[in-house]
Amino acid sequence: MTRAFTPCKGKTACRDDGETCLTCGRSFAEIARLRELIDGLADLACSQGYTNVDAFAAYVARKVEKKVRQRRAETPT
Repeated sequence: MTRAFTPCKGKTACRDDGETCLTCGRSFAEIARLRELIDGLADLACSQGYTNVDAFAAYVARKVEKKVRQRRAETPT
């Protein structure tokens, strides 16, 4: 399955059918998992006392993109 990621437009814009946000199209399970991962990264940045959070976030973004590209290249279609 491939699809484009649609970011959250904010809780006030969220409409749902009980399982999926009708605004962004993501399942509640996907939204919850992403929130957990972001919360963990925020906890790490806070516990390490990083003063340059922008550099940390940019580093994480680059690494995630690289990892996804590597995995897609390794997976036969």
